[in-house]
Amino acid sequence: MHFPVAGRRARVAWCLYDWANSSFPAVILTFVFAAYFVRGVAVTPVQGTGLWAAAITASALAIAVASPVLGAIADCSGARKPWLGAFTILCIGATASLWWVRPGPDWILLALVLIAVANFAFELAIVFYNAMLPEICPEDCLGRLSGWGWGLGYGGGLVCLSIVLLGFVQAEALPFGLDRTAWEHVRIAAPIAAAWTALFALPLFLMVPDKTGPGPGAIAAVRLGLRQLAGTFRALRGRPGILRFLIGRMIYTDGLNTLFAFGGIYAAGTWGMEVEEVILFGIALNLTAGLGAAGFAWVDDWIGARRTILIALVGLTLLGGLILVVPSKLWFWIFGTAIGIFFGPAQAASRSLMARMAPPDMRAEMFGLFAFSGKATAFLGPAILGWVTVATDSQRAGMATVLAFFVVGFVILWPLKEPGTRDRSGR
Repeated sequence: MHFPVAGRRARVAWCLYDWANSSFPAVILTFVFAAYFVRGVAVTPVQGTGLWAAAITASALAIAVASPVLGAIADCSGARKPWLGAFTILCIGATASLWWVRPGPDWILLALVLIAVANFAFELAIVFYNAMLPEICPEDCLGRLSGWGWGLGYGGGLVCLSIVLLGFVQAEALPFGLDRTAWEHVRIAAPIAAAWTALFALPLFLMVPDKTGPGPGAIAAVRLGLRQLAGTFRALRGRPGILRFLIGRMIYTDGLNTLFAFGGIYAAGTWGMEVEEVILFGIALNLTAGLGAAGFAWVDDWIGARRTILIALVGLTLLGGLILVVPSKLWFWIFGTAIGIFFGPAQAASRSLMARMAPPDMRAEMFGLFAFSGKATAFLGPAILGWVTVATDSQRAGMATVLAFFVVGFVILWPLKEPGTRDRSGR
């Protein structure tokens, strides 16, 4: 079994997958379909919010269990693209099927099952997608390729979200004979997001080479993968750097995910933004996040991924603090969109740091643990934020808890030694 030699076209196609799959979190999870479920399907917004959170939590728990196992199996079986393709197709199918979720409580169960399955498949596809990064890119440009991928991802989410918003949600004359009274102008977002993913994911499967060579059969791969996973957890005790990084990432990623998930709720509740203004704020946030990911990609390769993450955490903490004390909606817009600049670098540099630290023969497995670290405590940030908000009757106090995740993550990551940083910095 050997690693492929990838050219520029293959790397562009790899980055394009980020552009492709970003339609799901932007259109389905965060803005359009989530709002439709809460306002059009559930009995009340409060019930809808609770049920949606329960489905995502159940999905996150399944991801936390499955991602390191599947990563280990993939390392034993070799090729990444069959696994990536299977989970991508599952995500596309479940996402497109959300079109059949009609208004009214009779469709709640179908919506929750489909969203849980789609999210599960989306996250597990990312395990294999991330594992391909160090196999198609030299180490000296890992940061750039990872950052450009994240930047394209935010761009893809922005464009797809804009198409749905301008072409359907806000359109006065609906295309295709859609019925506004049946919420079809909103439900169409699901098949659009699915088609977007299918179309732009295709170049990866056509142009990006995969690991080749004979591998064990399916049953043998499962057996070997589970055995290897057990060995990996034992081996982490001998790799304190990777363990420290995964713990630190687990904490600051909780803060990132909570900030992103509740940013719109905070904007609506504290500043009285209407739904359309919240969506526009989301579009602006995706724009600055994409620019930040692409711009800091050079910084990653220049000073290292660890330092890039630390800079991003400082920026998130300072701007997050300012958002909590600003006196007007205008300043909220200014600092709220500016904070997006540091979203992308924190995520993209985390991926490139994992690529640099993972042993070559354990990359998919390590990216399985990487996915696990992003989901293992995914419930913690929202739970603390919700408890503090209710206890203090203040959204500002609740949002302030997010800053603690960034500070703790910074402290844990600070002593970490990054492979190759000394050579790149010339010291």
